[in-house]
Amino acid sequence: MVSIQCLTHLKSNLRTRLLLLFQPKTKQSFLRLASSKLRLLSLCCSISSANAFQKGTSLSKEQTLMSLLKKCSAMKDLLQIHARIIQSGFEQNLFVIGKVIVFCADSERGDMNFAVPVFENIGNPDGFLWNTMIRGFSKTSEPLKAFDYYKRMQGKGLVADNFTFSSLLKACGQVGSVLLAEQMHCSTLKHGLESHLFVRNALIHMYGMFKYIETSRQLFEEIPSPELVAWNTIIGCYVYCGRCREALDMFSRMLKFGIEPDEATLVETLAACSALGALDFGKWVHSCISNTGLGSILEVNNSLIDMYAKCGAVEEAYETFYRMKKRNTITWNTMILGLATHGQTNEALALFSKMLEQKLLEPDGVTFLGVLCACSHGGMVEEGRKFFGIMSKEYLIQPTIKHYGCMVDILGRAGFVEEAYGLVRSMPMECNAIVWRTLLAACRLHGNVELGKQVRRHLLQLEPNHSSDYVLLSNMYASVGQWNEVMKVRKSMLNTGVQKPEPGNSFIRMHPSRSKD
Repeated sequence: MVSIQCLTHLKSNLRTRLLLLFQPKTKQSFLRLASSKLRLLSLCCSISSANAFQKGTSLSKEQTLMSLLKKCSAMKDLLQIHARIIQSGFEQNLFVIGKVIVFCADSERGDMNFAVPVFENIGNPDGFLWNTMIRGFSKTSEPLKAFDYYKRMQGKGLVADNFTFSSLLKACGQVGSVLLAEQMHCSTLKHGLESHLFVRNALIHMYGMFKYIETSRQLFEEIPSPELVAWNTIIGCYVYCGRCREALDMFSRMLKFGIEPDEATLVETLAACSALGALDFGKWVHSCISNTGLGSILEVNNSLIDMYAKCGAVEEAYETFYRMKKRNTITWNTMILGLATHGQTNEALALFSKMLEQKLLEPDGVTFLGVLCACSHGGMVEEGRKFFGIMSKEYLIQPTIKHYGCMVDILGRAGFVEEAYGLVRSMPMECNAIVWRTLLAACRLHGNVELGKQVRRHLLQLEPNHSSDYVLLSNMYASVGQWNEVMKVRKSMLNTGVQKPEPGNSFIRMHPSRSKD
């Protein structure tokens, strides 16, 4: 504004003085006047440029901060950027500070404990920031805090929207409270949001997590034209509830409606095939996607390997593994474990060695679980001891109860029952019934009655009425000819009302023979 006035004033004065330019007596005075006016013009332009520069600096600061936040990938970086935000005076800028909270809420490396003081320092947070805090806590191990922020949000007079309820419904599943879930469902009805796409999918998923699959199905069927996310949600709910046959039926029905699957659909469908041992259905799914873009997705290929391995088609699993151009740790783990569970010990260990040789990926706890499983099936005691040791010493992976269980199985199968017992007693965590039962089975196998009695006492404290423990103990006494003890065990089983479960069923898949003409 100042520069425009200056220019207008100069223009008027210069026009007046131009007529005097050709008069010799006034030439010097005119030059002095023109020189002073030019200095004024320069000053005015400097003021204008300074104002523009100051505005540009503020804008450039915000752009710089946003660029840094976009590149942020760790909390260490976020702490430095936040310090710069405060230094630049942007800590009350909802757009900038919102990105800090979004990182804490949505990033795998975010920390909601850091988001709390940042949020509390904001003078007047908007609905987006409240929703971000609710969403962030719905993903943590403290989902109840999401409801605390919801109550505070209501107290501020802000209206909850579809994003709010989508996060709260997810938190209900984590809390495990059916009553709270039903209250939230009622709130969505009061706000007229039950039919909203995000909220409806969240409701279907929430009831599925409570294993109220019929309610999930009813909510799904009420959708006039369900989209892909709704189909994925209901299929996932069926798989989670162990009703995998219905999951495959829903997948087939989805295809009939002309809905194209995505990677999430295929991962859930292949998981259902794995659980059912539905090899033919899994092969059909594989054939449908083999020539599409979905066939090259890493997660889909990992699911295919898992499906083939669990259905006993180890060759097809390895073929899928071999064809993959990109692999992650899950890929290697799935293949190693698949080979190990089918007794292909040498192949599993060779694949593990190949993984280490490539030095592209570090093995994790699941990798070593597959390796120890292979050693157990192959009776490789020394190798098992070696891998169990290097897991913690070289790779700094703390053994879990499953790793200890594998080592007990390795030692127990080979007859080192006393060493296995010592390992159990030295575990840093409390032993569960499965590991004790593994040791009891080893005592029965090798006729170590005295140790078997000790193990049985531990099992009585954990699961006193488990029928297999009675059977193992009875068979152990029978293996050494202590028939009186056998009768005592069977009588005790009878008196306590423990009954053996119904016998299981197995089936063999056979291909019909084809006659050649």
